[in-house]
Amino acid sequence: MLVEVWSDVVCPWCYVGKRRFEAALSRFEHRDAVEVRWRSFQLDPTTVSAPGRADGPGDGHARSLAAKFGMPLAEATRLVDDMTATAAAEGLDFHPELQVAANTVDAHRLLHLAADRGVQGAVKERLLRGNFTEGEALGDRDTLVRLGAEAGLDADEARTVLAGDRYLAEVRADIAEAAALGARGVPFFVVDRRYGVAGAQPAEQFLAVLEQAWSERTPVVLTPAGVDADACGPDGCAI
Repeated sequence: MLVEVWSDVVCPWCYVGKRRFEAALSRFEHRDAVEVRWRSFQLDPTTVSAPGRADGPGDGHARSLAAKFGMPLAEATRLVDDMTATAAAEGLDFHPELQVAANTVDAHRLLHLAADRGVQGAVKERLLRGNFTEGEALGDRDTLVRLGAEAGLDADEARTVLAGDRYLAEVRADIAEAAALGARGVPFFVVDRRYGVAGAQPAEQFLAVLEQAWSERTPVVLTPAGVDADACGPDGCAI
């Protein structure tokens, strides 16, 4: 069963949603039959990347939020604090005072490479942790190469990919497909192209969707009426 997740590596609710989905998946009886594919989405493709990590703790994240949504800085700071507390409840250690601006197109190209190399989940987690916990500059290609290598990618290949435009078309296709599917924000989960779940929903809701999709994928087959009793044995009855 395929679960596709549209998200951005600088989206805090995407990280929270990832943890909640993982909690649901750990309780799903058929979890070993589930393939998770991370799809590209950019919250703000016009963002100009910072050249490196912040010099020290600051309120740049709250200021950016206030400017983007036209709210007072105090309100933006409260929202950031609330988000940090929500993340902590899911076992995530957010440090918004360390976060730096990043255009994520290269990060998404790296994730497409990671998918082709079978390490997409590990690279996705490394990028999210780098941004939200460690204050890594995800708009910097050298940083992306280093983080990708830590998660299992070949550093030389990653550097070559990021130096060109490989996977750029795939990133754009993912973003266009999200719009076609009706996703107005992220995270956005699509289960077996049957069900869509918008937002970082509670684990119980994710689990219910997984179970429903699985039941439709593998419907119960009933034994025909009048089956010969000899067809039944100690392990059950043949169908």
